[in-house]
Amino acid sequence: MTEPRAVAEVPRLRHADTAPNGTAAGGPGGRDEGGQTRVLSAGGVSVVVHLPEHGLPEVLHWGRDLGDLTDRDFEQLRLARARPVSPSALDEPWPLTLVPGEHDGWEGRPAFAAHRAGRAQYPEWTVVGSGSETGVAAGTLHVRAEAPGLLLRSELHLDDAGVLRIAHEVTNTGDRPLSLAALEAVLPVDDRAAEVLDFTGRWTRERSPQRRTLAQGSHARETRRGRTGHDTPFALVLGTAGFDTAAGELWAVHLAWSGDAVYRHDALPEARTVLGAGPLLRPGEIDLAPGESFRTPDAVFVWTDRGLDGLGDRFHRSLRARPSHPRTPRPVVLNTWEAVYFAHDLDRLTTLADTAAGIGVERFVLDDGWFRGRRDDTAGLGDWTVDAQVWPRGLHPIADRVRSLGMQFGLWFEPEMVNPDSDLAREHPEWLLQPLTARAWRGQYVLDLTRPAAFEYLLASISAIVGEYRLDYIKWDQNRDLIEAVHDGRANVHRHTEAVYRLIDRLRMLHPDLEIESCASGGARVDLGVLERTDRVWASDTNDPVERLAIQRWTELLLPLELIGSHIGPPTAHTTHRQSSLDFRIAVALFGSAGIEWDITSCTPAELDRLRHGIACYRRLRGLLHTGTLTHPDTGDTGVTATAVVDDDRSHAVVRVARHATGNRALATALRVPGLDPESRYRVSPVRELPVPRGLDAAPPHWLEHGSLLLPGAVIADVGLQLPLLAPGEALVLEITR
Repeated sequence: MTEPRAVAEVPRLRHADTAPNGTAAGGPGGRDEGGQTRVLSAGGVSVVVHLPEHGLPEVLHWGRDLGDLTDRDFEQLRLARARPVSPSALDEPWPLTLVPGEHDGWEGRPAFAAHRAGRAQYPEWTVVGSGSETGVAAGTLHVRAEAPGLLLRSELHLDDAGVLRIAHEVTNTGDRPLSLAALEAVLPVDDRAAEVLDFTGRWTRERSPQRRTLAQGSHARETRRGRTGHDTPFALVLGTAGFDTAAGELWAVHLAWSGDAVYRHDALPEARTVLGAGPLLRPGEIDLAPGESFRTPDAVFVWTDRGLDGLGDRFHRSLRARPSHPRTPRPVVLNTWEAVYFAHDLDRLTTLADTAAGIGVERFVLDDGWFRGRRDDTAGLGDWTVDAQVWPRGLHPIADRVRSLGMQFGLWFEPEMVNPDSDLAREHPEWLLQPLTARAWRGQYVLDLTRPAAFEYLLASISAIVGEYRLDYIKWDQNRDLIEAVHDGRANVHRHTEAVYRLIDRLRMLHPDLEIESCASGGARVDLGVLERTDRVWASDTNDPVERLAIQRWTELLLPLELIGSHIGPPTAHTTHRQSSLDFRIAVALFGSAGIEWDITSCTPAELDRLRHGIACYRRLRGLLHTGTLTHPDTGDTGVTATAVVDDDRSHAVVRVARHATGNRALATALRVPGLDPESRYRVSPVRELPVPRGLDAAPPHWLEHGSLLLPGAVIADVGLQLPLLAPGEALVLEITR
């Protein structure tokens, strides 16, 4: 069973004295009396925060909505969660705060760490203000706390999808510089958490899940790549034993950030288990002069009791509620990279554009190779002017042709990078973020965008191209990790990442209709930080549909389909050399923001006809695919994956069943599709635009041979549909209509 899509609910913020008449028993930390309790409630989730008279806030509960509690209930809740004194430990109970540290008695990874001239800071915080500020949504709690020489502002926002965002900001109010080493958001989880899920990966195999038993101790995953990374933890999930796609209670965190990061969980013998995330700060990277502040990226926390699909549904509903979320139908894209690589030629590209328009492509994107000196990947990065030798009339001939065919026109950039063999590097070697003695990567280095002159040069250069050619779209790439990234001798990854964000934001302000895709060697910059300012991510540089099934499935844990670029590649994948059928490639690309990455001028008429029908299928179904509830029904067959989308009124659904490996049965398992109205009757049939795979059965299932079934939703969900025994590399796409 999947988590139902809740009716939009206005987040509630309640507050109360935690004891009648101003008196209260000792709090969970055992020392403070009095104080107040704040409750954020929305989307079936409650976050109960106690603000003591001394010390930082403590989260008493984060999970299922507790309903309307009275002041007496709050008092009793505090007593119910009050911790005793454990053996061979501190002489009195200690609090588990939003920012746990040694002064509180916390012996795990500190959420705040800093020093002044080598003298460690163990602040004794006092809350000096809290509440909802003017103009801020009712589901937001602001807390201000002070310690000698320090001011800490914490913001907790619970949206109507039940997604909680936490950010901290520290200000140096002392008279000497403060060197910040850590500032992380941390929340306690239920004692029933027993297993851990996070992710790893590499180029062309991003977001590979890894699961293990929750072990005692403090555990941290650090990313030090200067970008989100192919091996990012992506999301750190703690769950009850045996949680799966549809069942189990889960607590998860994702850091909305594209730079170095820390994902951590602590399971100490004398404390509640916590999980959290924050930016990874290198030694000396963040030094705050008196009066200066540092704000963390948002740590995005999600709780659900409906398994992994319930977790994904909360993320998806939260993203879809953003004012900046794409509202127009996601166009079919043709990207030219795998069609022509660097061999730009107007006649060849014009033929490609004509062919694309003829099969229903809606956006044509000219990839790498259009700018000065760019005949391969060793030169030209940084020189953002059109190469007059290849394009003597500029890009106008191809841009005009594309638009005359009714398509949008887009262009590839890699703004943050520079080749040593470029006019820019020769004229401004001081703009490089790394010394040329650092190791090269794809023949390129990084520009230091914290340098105002470099920043303004890029903004002006890119904006000029966007304006001249009226670009609808930019594929914004970033093709290397940041190693030895320094500014005037100091580590500079964090400030550089902030500058990248500012550059994108400024460009969007100048060109408000421009859409941007986040690409970084494929899927090395897939996070909610970059998606606050972009419209799509490129999930991976592999278009091998077998590899893509897993990559896209786990990307879907965080992102809805409309944000995930998914393209039909050539018959032989350039990354794996695996051959796959066109029907299979179409079925995989259908579930995403679909496109093509292939020289379709080499296609036969039959292949173009298949592509035309596949694109028509996507264009007909994308209104459902990009708004409905996404689930991953368990097939009971490790070689088969199922992906289903059901619309909000449960009248329409589409399901893809894909086999990527052989199974141990000669009879296919039944497909059960959750989320339908159990009392309504539905017609189940293959989508009309795509052929039904031949399969390995001597004869196909009777219902499939005759074209459709008519069944109640309860039968489809609980009994299921007999499937054909698909061969590896085959997929069946079904449509279910009430």
